[in-house]
Amino acid sequence: MLFYDFEVFKYDWLVVITDTDTKSEKVFVNNTQALIDYYNQHKSDIWIGYNSRHYDQYILKAIICGFTPQKINEWIINKREPGWKFYKDFWKIQLYNYDVMTNKLRSLKQLEGFQGHDIRESSVDFTIDRELTDDEIEDVIRYCRHDVHETMHIFMANLEEFESQIELLKMFNLPLRNISKTKAQLSAVILEARQPQTPRHDEFDFTFPPTLKIHKYTEVLDFYWDNRDYNKVLEIEVAGVPHLFAWGGLHGARSNYFGTGHFINIDVASYYPALMIEYGYLSRNVKNPEKFREIRDTRLRYKAAKDKRQAPLKIVINGTYGAMKDKYNGLYDPLQANNVCIGGMTLLLDLIEKLEPYCDIIQSNTDGILVKLRHYNDYDLIDDICYEWEQRTKMELEFDEFVKVIQKDVNNYILVDADGKYKSKGSYVKKLNSLDYDLPIVNEAIVNWFVKGIDPEETIFGCKDLIKFQKIVKISNKYDHAVYGSKRMHEKVFRVFASIDTKDKELRRVKDGSPEKISYTPERCFIINDDVTGMSIPGKLDYWWYLDLANERINAFLGKE
Repeated sequence: MLFYDFEVFKYDWLVVITDTDTKSEKVFVNNTQALIDYYNQHKSDIWIGYNSRHYDQYILKAIICGFTPQKINEWIINKREPGWKFYKDFWKIQLYNYDVMTNKLRSLKQLEGFQGHDIRESSVDFTIDRELTDDEIEDVIRYCRHDVHETMHIFMANLEEFESQIELLKMFNLPLRNISKTKAQLSAVILEARQPQTPRHDEFDFTFPPTLKIHKYTEVLDFYWDNRDYNKVLEIEVAGVPHLFAWGGLHGARSNYFGTGHFINIDVASYYPALMIEYGYLSRNVKNPEKFREIRDTRLRYKAAKDKRQAPLKIVINGTYGAMKDKYNGLYDPLQANNVCIGGMTLLLDLIEKLEPYCDIIQSNTDGILVKLRHYNDYDLIDDICYEWEQRTKMELEFDEFVKVIQKDVNNYILVDADGKYKSKGSYVKKLNSLDYDLPIVNEAIVNWFVKGIDPEETIFGCKDLIKFQKIVKISNKYDHAVYGSKRMHEKVFRVFASIDTKDKELRRVKDGSPEKISYTPERCFIINDDVTGMSIPGKLDYWWYLDLANERINAFLGKE
């Protein structure tokens, strides 16, 4: 495997390539023929990069095809055109490219920042209008090498993603070139999906599931019958809870709800795939629909046996729905996508309607309902209602029980079970990991308060890890640059900490010459963009800023100002 990263300037370019087998590194600077020779020696290897699916692979292919890197860099970065449109024969270049990026909204520097690693940028301006000096070239090489090593870190943190992709190729005897495809593209290949030569024009000719039984909330059915606008939504009260129905799903929740008792979270197992199988809602472009059922059933057998081969099959099962809305995918079939989504929402509404007289609905979303029993011995009654729904609709329900619910809204909640374990959702309380580690001390303080009764002050002032106080700030392309006080900053990503030092300034982002405040950043902060792992906490850290933010978010859960 080769990990690689390109840097392109107006008059210079370079690439750093690390070979994991030989533990060696190659650096090519403005040397087209040497890079082509290296490629020819390694064209059968897997090339791995961050965002390489959209950028780096096309820089390499352009060089091989005789174009300058600058020309395609201009095409992708400045003109914002997809690389594959630049030259019609790019697809003929054999390149087994694997992209480590799994979230388009996260840059490599952000992920480096979350891990506590060095996120300092090269001091060389990428818009420089001359050839680089030798010292500048060396600086860019160091910067590029660092990003290659960080890509390796992220690859290892998400190793299961790669292993699942490889396992899928083995399972379905697919050529290695498919390692370059997205999950949705791979699903189309495995299911042998091809779009029809003549486009269909039946996107809104959907039908409700024949097993549907809705008597009370017929207004929802009317909304979909009468509506052909994806931007329209229906706001309606269902079971005493404000609900919103749209074309992409439903959600409803009691706002600022805090309760104890006997709660059941009722989820539909593998809902969308089950709807495709039982109601014929799979893309009509699939050559053999029975193959999708076989993949689903095989995955369920593997899952029951705790066989790790279930993970790659999950990619195919779960990737199919989204692909049916992608006009560039072989699975594209917006009618069937609408059938799946509308069928799923209305069948869930059907279940809510049946449950409503016998329990309290706390929240609902696209594939599940959270209810509170009015009496503990009502469990069997709720179970019987759910069983009738399962038999009628051919869907399967899964129950999880909880004893405490803290809910700000449908997207922010904590569910606590009898053993004190919890499930959470939302940026304020979600469980963080090394690639998603922003203001962790605030999340920890909120969860500790609601789940364990630990005072936020105790959590925050007792913490000794500087990294837990970090706020990672990314200046998006919508803004020109950032300023720290009056100083213009050339970086795009910053690691900031709240400060009590009056000499420290505020970090702001600038658009059209006007500085703007950045959400959830302090008015005074210090910036540490080098590695902070194991770094001790400086005396000027403003613990009280984090405490105020934690209390503010706790009050938001409770509905207090």
